[in-house]
Amino acid sequence: MNLKGKRIILTGTASGIGKSLLKHLLEYDVRVVAADKAEQPWVYSHPKVIPYQCDLSKKKNVDQLFEFAVNKLGVVDILIGNAGFGYYEKITAEDWERMEKIFRTNVFASIYAAEKMFTLNKDRKYMIVFTASTMVEFPIPGYALYTATKCALDGFVKTFRHEMGDNGQLLMIYPISTKTQFFKTAGNTRPIEWPVQTPDQVAAAIIKGIRKDKSCVYPSKVYSWGRIVTAMIPLISKLYMKRETVKLQKWHQSS
Repeated sequence: MNLKGKRIILTGTASGIGKSLLKHLLEYDVRVVAADKAEQPWVYSHPKVIPYQCDLSKKKNVDQLFEFAVNKLGVVDILIGNAGFGYYEKITAEDWERMEKIFRTNVFASIYAAEKMFTLNKDRKYMIVFTASTMVEFPIPGYALYTATKCALDGFVKTFRHEMGDNGQLLMIYPISTKTQFFKTAGNTRPIEWPVQTPDQVAAAIIKGIRKDKSCVYPSKVYSWGRIVTAMIPLISKLYMKRETVKLQKWHQSS
């Protein structure tokens, strides 16, 4: 999709991948409603950016975001759903509220926003971009709930892509561990997986995926090669998983 003149909603823009992606988008002739729970002082004076502060885990806030965006932009050509968070934990007890909190933000808000894009753009071309995770294919111990949310979103995208008609495009991004605020929200002392990439690497891959009309993008070349190697030698993934399980146990005992 040609980015020139496009009107965009981008969520999760206060830090990490979203912030880096916003900076990349501003290299093009676009207008962006930049939504996040946190304040974003640095974007207030930019002529191409319209900051919007809201908690997307609530239905009414997603409705208000789209109402605001249509009022400011006229139409929404591209939705980039990047907002989300994760836990790093060893589940030891039942906790309904904790499950509901992460699913509301990572899954419900994204799917509901996709439905709104569908109804908003029935007669015109549009694109939806979601940030998933390589944990959809290669889950890592410590991220059971986070992986569940990304698998749910991935399943929706792979199915809805065939239901949305010819006007809509869906792009799914599968980043590896990225040096973002996610590390702090998932757990300040949590062990870091290997390999790790930068938000700028992911943002550049997303822009390329949008411009080339891709249906999925793997920003990490290391992971892309690793998929091939582990498919040929399954023992490697088993050893990696065992290593991460030991790291989780040690982290849990010391926390």
